[in-house]
Amino acid sequence: MMVRVDDLDQARDFYRDRLGLIELWRDDSEPAVGMRFPESDAEIVLHMMELPQRIEVHYLVDSVERSIGELRAHGVKVVRQPFDVAIGKCAVFLDPFGNAVSILDMTKGPR
Repeated sequence: MMVRVDDLDQARDFYRDRLGLIELWRDDSEPAVGMRFPESDAEIVLHMMELPQRIEVHYLVDSVERSIGELRAHGVKVVRQPFDVAIGKCAVFLDPFGNAVSILDMTKGPR
């Protein structure tokens, strides 16, 4: 899940100090911070960027390129073509209600 924030350090401190999440990585070029709950592999990405939504769902897939091809074949509207991210590829499509949904793969390996 990606959560858009206005202040990355303040958001990191809140999720770490109040909710107990663990900082996994930080990328100041984005800028973004990846965090997870101590008892889970689920990752929350705190991200400073303008988005039409404040929260965005990301699904991990084996291959973004293959998945986008399958989604297109079923008439799904792709709003952001596959692009490189630190761990692999990412792309964004819309669900039937206009919500942005991202898929990403780890073809470059974990951070």
